[in-house]
Amino acid sequence: MILPELSNVLAEQLGKLLVATDWTMTCAESCTGGGVGYAITSIAGSSQWFQRGFLTYSNQAKIDLLNVKAKTLDKYGAVSHQVAEQMAKGAKISANADLAIAITGIAGPDGGSDEKPVGTVWFGLSIQAKTMSDVQYFQGNRHYVREQAINHALNYCIKMLHSIR
Repeated sequence: MILPELSNVLAEQLGKLLVATDWTMTCAESCTGGGVGYAITSIAGSSQWFQRGFLTYSNQAKIDLLNVKAKTLDKYGAVSHQVAEQMAKGAKISANADLAIAITGIAGPDGGSDEKPVGTVWFGLSIQAKTMSDVQYFQGNRHYVREQAINHALNYCIKMLHSIR
């Protein structure tokens, strides 16, 4: 995997903010396949602020590792704000981190529907006592959907850290 320059810049900015607040973070990834963790751990010294990453591609992994409820998966599907938020909360608790980002989506080329087309990606973010979510609809092939999702996840964390400082 070649790290796109934007991901590298964003991961470095995120690390500086986390060091300044003396916080740690974790990530829970599905459709990005570990790309956020890769971007973060490409930054020298990231072990100071990055606890661990969870690669939970299957529904069972989301249940086993992040305490996502099977009922939630059955009712809303893996690509939903409910699952993204449960992934973020579960990762934050499991890693004992201050911030958690979760990504679940449809990178394609298959798997989309009218309600959830290819490129639909939900992001869950858990910070302090708050958990929130955001949805993005990315264009392009599988590679570009994943790249955009990685960059958005890093940027989402940066924006939230700026908003609470």
